[in-house]
Amino acid sequence: MTPEAKVKKTVVKHLKAMGAYYFYPATGGYGKSGVPDIVGCYKGMFFGFECKAGINKPTPLQEKNLNDIRTAGGFDLVINEANMHDVHKLVAGGHRIHQTVNLSNVVAKL
Repeated sequence: MTPEAKVKKTVVKHLKAMGAYYFYPATGGYGKSGVPDIVGCYKGMFFGFECKAGINKPTPLQEKNLNDIRTAGGFDLVINEANMHDVHKLVAGGHRIHQTVNLSNVVAKL
């Protein structure tokens, strides 16, 4: 399993435990490029999560899509090994925060 796949698996584990609705959008063929890896809804809050491994960052197109979600009132998050266990705290708390690499400073304030 790739490092990014491990991040996705951990995120999905947390989303399932929360009872959130989520899916992996298809981007090939009829899908839209740059859509986050995981899209869903929790207690009326739409979210889009881009999963990365290590120091990898979203592409400009992925950043644009995350920004579009945020602008529309949704919750966007870039998730990696540093914050993948914080998904429940951030989503369940209704926080609408965008941070590309590390959310440990935000979680410490919760």
